[in-house]
Amino acid sequence: MTAPDLTQVDTGKPRRNRRLHPAWAVAAVAFLALVGAAGFRAAPGVLMVPLQQEFGWSTTVLSLAVSINLVLFGLTAPFAAALMERFGIRAVTATALCLIGLGSALTVFVNQSWQILLTWGLLIGLGTGSMALVFAATIANTWFAKSRGLVIGILTAGSAAGQLVFLPFIAVLAQNPGWRGASLLIAAGALAVVPLVLRWLKNSPSDVGVLPYGAEEETTTAEAPSAAEVANAGETEALKTPNAAVRALQALKRASKVRTFWALAAGFAICGATTNGLIGTHFIPSAHDHGMPETTAAGLLAVVGIFDIVGTIASGWLTDRFNPKVLLAVYYQFRGIGLLVLPVLLSSTVEPSMVIFVVIYGLDWVATVPPTAAICRKVFGADGSVVFGWVFAAHQLGAAAAAILAGYIRDATGHYTYAWIGAAAMCTVAAIISATIRKDAGKKEPLAVSA
Repeated sequence: MTAPDLTQVDTGKPRRNRRLHPAWAVAAVAFLALVGAAGFRAAPGVLMVPLQQEFGWSTTVLSLAVSINLVLFGLTAPFAAALMERFGIRAVTATALCLIGLGSALTVFVNQSWQILLTWGLLIGLGTGSMALVFAATIANTWFAKSRGLVIGILTAGSAAGQLVFLPFIAVLAQNPGWRGASLLIAAGALAVVPLVLRWLKNSPSDVGVLPYGAEEETTTAEAPSAAEVANAGETEALKTPNAAVRALQALKRASKVRTFWALAAGFAICGATTNGLIGTHFIPSAHDHGMPETTAAGLLAVVGIFDIVGTIASGWLTDRFNPKVLLAVYYQFRGIGLLVLPVLLSSTVEPSMVIFVVIYGLDWVATVPPTAAICRKVFGADGSVVFGWVFAAHQLGAAAAAILAGYIRDATGHYTYAWIGAAAMCTVAAIISATIRKDAGKKEPLAVSA
């Protein structure tokens, strides 16, 4: 009798002897999905002036549309994280990309201001919110047991890559043939990724019979229980609820009892105000006020996108090795210094000092994401991804407030100077808040949480 081929025996354990771990393929598709979803993030600053010229809408009206988008972008995130737990990453991601494509395509038919609130605000806001940075945290926490900071950094850079890919083309199309062509480009970019998501974006390692990347066979796919999980042991059933809304709200209830959550939310609100809210929305109109062509200003934002990729990946690498609260404090303070000098740097031409600003701001753009996600994971354990969704909601609420406030300041004063200076002051506040996060937050603070 022939001896059995032991290499074919099913041991009942996930297979691990693959040349390339499937987690990296999932991360690659997730990166492309974030690139496709990021098209609209580059659009408002470029399309604001053409829309004003065609319809006569004020900066405040268009800023309101962006603000609605940013609010939904943020508030959708924690529920999207819970929906991914309930229905799977693939289904939620594909649906979100379709919403972005639909909203962008319908924009070409607008002729009333309320319609831009519906397309830019509601549809694209819901879609981008489901593809927010919490998506990166969910992929990293689900598929990776090590190098999570690096992976979050790489995936977060996908948004920057989207800005880099789309922004120059949007700027050119906005002038010829017009902003409608730019809107269709955004729709096409989002929809083009959907087939890849449906084919290759797996929901979990168990779907393909493997452990998360870096996990040992004798461990579970999750990390060892954190202090937060131990403190919340009485709420185990709540963590298993199939209702995504209840899951998200219960995670918020638990997190709201921990001081670190409020520190992260406050800092991230300022982060959103000084990136998506101000620079992302108003840099091009502000540069246009100083006589700089829109395509030139758009090119500068594209350079921000290039260095954002470098800065965010580097931040992920640093987060795996250094205290994340110190990294946050440094990032916020450097950003504040840049914003303080920006009013002096703006002119009709691109001077070397402006190039230096763009490089530094790009390196710092979303470098805050990996350390913030790492602190959420450390402090809140199994709730980490959903809690990060709520922290990101604060990010977008800050962005929305800044977008509409800066638009009002521009209409009231004729310039953006006060907006830049106020943002610089807020960055200093964020740096102080971040520096005071307790070093042992993940060990002691959750003990104050009670069911």
